[in-house]
Amino acid sequence: MSHKDLSRVNVGILALQGDFEAHQRMLEERVGVATSLVRTPRELATVDALVLPGGESTTIGKLMERIGLDRAIRERAQQGMPLFGTCAGLILLAQDIEGRPEQPTLGLLPITVARNAFGRQVDSFEADIPVQLRPDGPSELMRGVFIRAPYVTCVEPEVQILARFQGKVVAVRQERILAIAFHPELTDDPRIHAFFVDLIPAAS
Repeated sequence: MSHKDLSRVNVGILALQGDFEAHQRMLEERVGVATSLVRTPRELATVDALVLPGGESTTIGKLMERIGLDRAIRERAQQGMPLFGTCAGLILLAQDIEGRPEQPTLGLLPITVARNAFGRQVDSFEADIPVQLRPDGPSELMRGVFIRAPYVTCVEPEVQILARFQGKVVAVRQERILAIAFHPELTDDPRIHAFFVDLIPAAS
C-alpha cells in the first residue's frame, strides 16, 4: 500500500442490516483505513469504496431499493468504485439467484449463486480455504467462516475464480468487484480486506 495515501481513503460499509461492525473493526484496527457507515445515497457519495456485509440478502436488497441506494451503488460501480461483498453481499452483487428470480440484487457480477447452499445456521462451520487473490500469485490458506453461506454455481469467463471449497466456487473477482461466500471479517486475518483496499484508486 506504499503507493497510496491511506490517510485520505475512506471505505464505506453498507449498514442497513447485518454485521457491518465486524468489517469496520477489521478495516480500522487491522488494515488502518478510515471507514464510514453508509445508509443513504448521500453518504455513499462521500466514500471511495463500499463493503456489502453479511446479513439477510432479501431484506438488504429491499431496503436498498426503497431508499435508492441500489441505483446509486450501480452508478458508482460504473464509475469504477470498488465493491466488496461477503456472504449476503455476494448474493446482492450477483446477476442471478437460483430459484429466486424475484429477489432484488445489484446485478453487477455476471455470476449465478445458490443461497444457503452449505446449509442453515446450525450447519455453520469453519475451514481453511486456499485463496489466490492475484492471478500471478500463489494460493494462500485463509480461515473461512461459513454461516448460511451461498456459493457460486455459474461464472462467466470474465470473472476470476479466487477460491473453491469442496469443489464449490466461494470467492470471485471481476476488476474492482470482490465477492466472498465466507466471512473474513470474523477472523483476525486482514489479508482479504487489505487486498480490497489495494483495489481503491490512489488517493488524490
